Amino acid sequence: MITRRQFFQMATAAAAAPLVPGLSFAATTPGTRDDEALQASVVPEPSGWVAGLNISNPAVLVSVNLFDGLITYDDALKPVPQLARAWDESSDRKTVIFHLRNDVKWHDGQPFTSADVQYSLMEVTKRFHPRGGATFATLDAVDTPDAHTAIFRFSSPVPAMWAALGGYETQILPKHLYAGSPPLTNPLNAKPIGNGPYKFVEWARGNYVSLERNPDYWDKTNQPHFERIIFRIIPDAGARLTALQSGDLRYAPTDAVSLPDLVRLQKDPRFVVSGRAFDGIAPICFFDFNLRQKRFQDVRVRQAFAHAIDRDALARIVWYGLAKPAQGPIPSYQKQFFKPDLPQYKFDPAKAEALLDEAGLKRGSDGVRLRINNLPLPFGNQYTLTSQFIQAQLRRIGVELQLIATDVPTFNRRAYADYDFDTITNWYSAFADPQLGVTRRYWSKQIKPGSTSSNASGYSTPEMDRAIEGLVSEADPVKRKPFIDAMQLIAQQQIPSINLLELHLYSIHAANLKGFSTTPVGAYSSLASVQNA
Repeated sequence: MITRRQFFQMATAAAAAPLVPGLSFAATTPGTRDDEALQASVVPEPSGWVAGLNISNPAVLVSVNLFDGLITYDDALKPVPQLARAWDESSDRKTVIFHLRNDVKWHDGQPFTSADVQYSLMEVTKRFHPRGGATFATLDAVDTPDAHTAIFRFSSPVPAMWAALGGYETQILPKHLYAGSPPLTNPLNAKPIGNGPYKFVEWARGNYVSLERNPDYWDKTNQPHFERIIFRIIPDAGARLTALQSGDLRYAPTDAVSLPDLVRLQKDPRFVVSGRAFDGIAPICFFDFNLRQKRFQDVRVRQAFAHAIDRDALARIVWYGLAKPAQGPIPSYQKQFFKPDLPQYKFDPAKAEALLDEAGLKRGSDGVRLRINNLPLPFGNQYTLTSQFIQAQLRRIGVELQLIATDVPTFNRRAYADYDFDTITNWYSAFADPQLGVTRRYWSKQIKPGSTSSNASGYSTPEMDRAIEGLVSEADPVKRKPFIDAMQLIAQQQIPSINLLELHLYSIHAANLKGFSTTPVGAYSSLASVQNA
């Protein structure tokens, strides 16, 4: 059995050069006092800051301060009014009338209206959001009888909608600035105009993003406390740790430090380390195959890879116990959806070798059966270490895995536009309902070239499509559950993607701060209520 010391010795020896290229950090963020500005971090640097179009984790963490949603959530994940002050739902749940606030302005001074809601749902979310097509598959129209009423009309009810209408997921964009141009390439994605508690000021690429308090923010009960938020872009984990320890950095929502350092910070009274800030988004780490390649179309090959990876050791050694082996695509703690007793692939290198032999992938004279590449998600060193661990394990069964370093734009292009990869190590959010975050990995309709965090593997089977189309069109929870069960069973039987780990992401903030959201989507809430203790 591999030990943590042995693994990290192997990883160090393998790293002849840094796997994920970094950017040098120049400490030229705007000078501010602690009572004026909250210094935070965001990593890595995304290609834009509009979460309705760029759903990467760092984009969302900034964007939720710029945009409000139709609703937000309480500690029990129940909907709470935000841009929609109230709503009415028909008895058949096919019609939902949202009564919008009449005192909301976009940051350019224009009023927020139902036209923005209609445009955003029908022209942006349904068409371009990687999860929106599945979530709102049966949304046929958004009617706007007046400026402050938006009527959602569905061909069949969508219970998952209520888990998706928060500003971190279904973002409302200003129609007057987006209509008539391709949303994905609109220059405003790099300098957003929202309606939330903070306004965008500047993006100094490779250095920081600065926001300032919105003086016209509609919510008088939750006015932002800090005048500014500076999200610093510090690629090096050691530099982030130093900034935290010096007090220069006071909030790090995710991927801030190495896990050994995190264990130490948990015992340091100067910091609060929260493991609940991401519970509501339910992250699942997985290993994707590019099923467009013939060698991966044999299920025995995919099964062999699954048997070759010791997921218990991966969770213990690489993730320091801040993860647990996944039993399927839905986290086991989501009891209302999770199906127990799914097919599992226990760690068995001998069985893996036998399966590869059966599939015709014999060892060559050099002992190698297969040479393939892998793109680790460039969201911090933890995913690189995960790929290095898998690399070491696959080598035992004659598979050479070459790890390829990328930055976020390159990763997104290769994974989701060009499909230029053999395998990927990645994580997606399952979210509070599998319709939001799980179906996109397996539904053929989610093969959308250029759409990030979608079905990158190219997996498409009639039986899986039937299961997913059943769960997105059935409103009754009892009748819907068999379709959700079928999706999980097919995913584990056919394993187009190996479900590796249920992740427990963390956030860190200085102990002299208070007011962070305590809801299950805490890290995906605005920082308006955060203040000095």
